[in-house]
Amino acid sequence: MERISLPAVTNANHVLKKDQSNTNTPYEAQRDFASVLKESMNKVNETQVTSDDLTTKLVNGEDVELHSVMIASQKASVTMQATLEVRNKVVEAYQEMMRMSI
Repeated sequence: MERISLPAVTNANHVLKKDQSNTNTPYEAQRDFASVLKESMNKVNETQVTSDDLTTKLVNGEDVELHSVMIASQKASVTMQATLEVRNKVVEAYQEMMRMSI
């Protein structure tokens, strides 16, 4: 059985586990956040492309295991759903911050 991993999440650890005594400037924090976001989106895209490629090969009659196609499809689906949930939480947090009075 193939192990499901979330490389986008584990790749974010290098940003989250930085030395806490070293404070980042707002620019550095923005750059780090942008790079983590970009890496995560690239990983989601990779799973979607892999799923599409395997599905196309199966439809064309190439030698591809059906279970491999289904696993890739489910991985793509789960990563997309997780991405959408994270996006929803970020939008919700932004809206909550905009409602705060200064």
